[in-house]
Amino acid sequence: MNVAAMLSAAAGYLQQHPEELIRVARNAVVRRVGVPLDALRWLVAELERAPRDVELTAVPPGLRLAATIDLMGNTVRASAVVYVEAVDATSESLRIALRLEDVSLDLLQAAQDSPVAMLLQSGALDLSRPGNLAAHIPKRPAVLVEAKDDRVVIDLMRHPKVASDRRVQGVVRIATSLMTVGGIETDWEHLDFVLRPFPGGVPSALAAVRSVL
Repeated sequence: MNVAAMLSAAAGYLQQHPEELIRVARNAVVRRVGVPLDALRWLVAELERAPRDVELTAVPPGLRLAATIDLMGNTVRASAVVYVEAVDATSESLRIALRLEDVSLDLLQAAQDSPVAMLLQSGALDLSRPGNLAAHIPKRPAVLVEAKDDRVVIDLMRHPKVASDRRVQGVVRIATSLMTVGGIETDWEHLDFVLRPFPGGVPSALAAVRSVL
């Protein structure tokens, strides 16, 4: 990703929306960081391997995500409203509990003799309980630690590239000792992160830094 383009886009956005600076100052008092949804849309558009036609729409306190994806050879328009129920960020895990509502999978182009296409066309899939579907998918992702009904829990520390990289683990250990995320929610134009500084106290943070360095 082009850093210069990112900085230029950020500067242009602030020129058009100077009220964002006031919001940043106000949020700092209550330990929140807000990311404009327009910035997230720009970021997704710049990613090389992003799904097609991604849409991000606030449904406070959740976020509606929609994209065109490839599902076992079938072209599908997927959509869901995502609510972040809990965030548990420690030196050992980065768990995020998500609740999914209004899940839809619209078949745009079917692969020949595809069981998935036949299921989607028949309406046999119970999309009101996406967690149950995720629990039984082949080759379950390592980051998926729990899935039931409309709830899924992922642990980013279980991603193979993170689990095998001690440098990343060290950065996470220091970062989570200094600051953790207490919650993630939206208003109509922002994705807000509620921050909790020094969750284990200053001595614990200093100990984490010494152990890594």
